[in-house]
Amino acid sequence: MKLLPPAAWASIKLFAMDVDGILTDGTVHISSDGTETKQFSILDGMGLVRLAKHGVATAWISGRPSGATAARATELKIPHLVQGRVDKITALHELAATLGLSAPQIVYMGDDDIDAPAIAWAGIGVTVPDSMPAALAAADYLTARPAGKGAVREICEHILFAQGHTPNP
Repeated sequence: MKLLPPAAWASIKLFAMDVDGILTDGTVHISSDGTETKQFSILDGMGLVRLAKHGVATAWISGRPSGATAARATELKIPHLVQGRVDKITALHELAATLGLSAPQIVYMGDDDIDAPAIAWAGIGVTVPDSMPAALAAADYLTARPAGKGAVREICEHILFAQGHTPNP
């Protein structure tokens, strides 16, 4: 991990992330009738809402489609939801091109092998403590908080603080 200067966080215009294992603890509950539930952190949700309030775009790029993910994204007004894409780096490049952004303006946060190229490409690549080795090796920053328990909020706070916004609403 390298030490990231505040200027790196201050230049962020997009915070993109994986869902399962980042916004959740990686557990998916599937009942016998096939319905799925996931647990999302309210702390993370508040951080994402605050980023939007200050003009930082957010994106969720998930390798698997999920109604629970779509419902939470709708609730939080996440403007860019990409599901069913295991080629995360291609999805991130497409999103960056659409938004007119370059790598130094993007944080990408993921936890698995399929996230590692996107983590490495982004201006700031982030992962969580229980990530797979490829994600850990690619990351610039390792969160103190675990996935699904405020890790996303931790990154939101770094961005907001570097951009001169207090943590208060």
